[in-house]
Amino acid sequence: MRDLEIYIRDLEAGAVHCWLEGHVKQLVLDDSDVASVTKGTAIFGDAQLKVTLYPQAFGKRFTSLIIEGEQLPWNSDLECARSAWRTMDTEIRCSPGEWKEGEPAEDEKWWRLDSRGEQLVVWN
Repeated sequence: MRDLEIYIRDLEAGAVHCWLEGHVKQLVLDDSDVASVTKGTAIFGDAQLKVTLYPQAFGKRFTSLIIEGEQLPWNSDLECARSAWRTMDTEIRCSPGEWKEGEPAEDEKWWRLDSRGEQLVVWN
């Protein structure tokens, strides 16, 4: 199982469903309440996807979106973040891909996509 993970700032209700429905089939995701954990499913290619939203990740303003499956609509977190940013027009962050579970993340650089462009930044 592979996964994609992005962080969405100030997520609006319905925004993830609206964005994902153009990239997957049979999307079942009720993101009308973005203040609580939301789980859903979809189909991409021949594979089932699990879609999960975790509010208040990295502080109160970001929601973590994790998409898990054997086949994914994007090849990297950054590709996924670019697609989300184009549709949602809010700040999106993702890992550059070097971090491994168990390593300290305090000084880790993250991709930040917003109206200023794409930049590698320290989270805070």
